[in-house]
This record gives sequence, structure tokens and C-alpha cells, in this order.
Amino acid sequence: MSYLTQDEIANNRAMQSRVAQAAAEENISGDPDRWTYDTRRDWAAAPGWDDAWESAKVSDPDGDPGTNEGVITDGMILSQVQSMVPTMP
Repeated sequence: MSYLTQDEIANNRAMQSRVAQAAAEENISGDPDRWTYDTRRDWAAAPGWDDAWESAKVSDPDGDPGTNEGVITDGMILSQVQSMVPTMP
């Protein structure tokens, strides 16, 4: 785990866009972009994301792991977003 890597994920524009799209698809908020920004530290700390990110940077130092759907998959994003939805009593 690397806090610097998690910070990089949280502030990566492509990741923010992808997470916001998942939030919109799940109808999580009236403003999925705001929700994504406000929760970026939480979703960026999802288990395994930092390891996948770091591995991708080693494999392709000039690439953007946030735009590579094989690094952090849409399924991983959706699962994390769904886990962050508050449950109704």
C-alpha cells in the first residue's frame, strides 16, 4: 500500500471520470461529479487498486493507468462505488 499512489489515483482525471460515470449509472447522487470528488480519497483506497496502479506504471512508465481499463477495471470501480452507497434503515 502506498499513500502516494492512492493520492495519485484520487487525483487522476480519468479515474474521476470513470468513477463519476459509475456513480451516475447507480443513481448515487444528483451530482455524481461532486460525489466522486468528495469521496475520492475513499474510493482511491479500495483494496488492490494501488498495487494494480503501481504494477501498470512499472509495465508502462509513460502510460496513464487511469485510462487503461485493464489496470482498474470497470467492474472494480462499480464494486467499490456500490460498496460506498449508504444503506437504508
